[in-house]
Amino acid sequence: MFNFKTIESPVKNILLKEKGSKFIGFAFPVNNEEELKTALEKIRSEHPKATHHCYAFRMGLHGENYRANDDGEPSGSAGLPIYNQLLANEITNVLVISIRYYGGTKLGVSGLVKAYKESAKITLEEAHIITRELETTTEIQFNFNQQNLIFTLLSKYDAKVLQFDAHEKCIVTASLKLSQRKHLGKAFRDAVCFI
Repeated sequence: MFNFKTIESPVKNILLKEKGSKFIGFAFPVNNEEELKTALEKIRSEHPKATHHCYAFRMGLHGENYRANDDGEPSGSAGLPIYNQLLANEITNVLVISIRYYGGTKLGVSGLVKAYKESAKITLEEAHIITRELETTTEIQFNFNQQNLIFTLLSKYDAKVLQFDAHEKCIVTASLKLSQRKHLGKAFRDAVCFI
């Protein structure tokens, strides 16, 4: 399996009103913990007076890294309904946040579950879901006189050069689709290079 479903770009400010309370949904593509924390902090700083900042995320090829956070709402009434929408859309590397401005009327646990589920659902309906291919980074060492051949092969397999050190022994670091790594490795070996 060399690909996964995720969202293409952030979705912001999707409003749902329920008995006076306002729920505002956000969705972010995230690739690591740092991007996740940055997105959460951004929403908290933009909405410091929101009563709750509930969220759920899935990361990893099979969504093995995940969390659902109720942020003070009754246990299981906010984060889990949001998380279930990530599962329903079969997406990963996504953070969904639903903030709530309390409107004076208690919704009860079942009302909260319904509201947070709907907030996450309509937020993700606004997202453009795409399929991304997994990428990997590789380092190639070669003699200076082989660089034309190396760069030709990298281009043929759609690799992106991240770093290039040109000395007697050259080193190039490149990013490429995981599905192409084996083919690129064989092409290099056939060209008498080593990875």
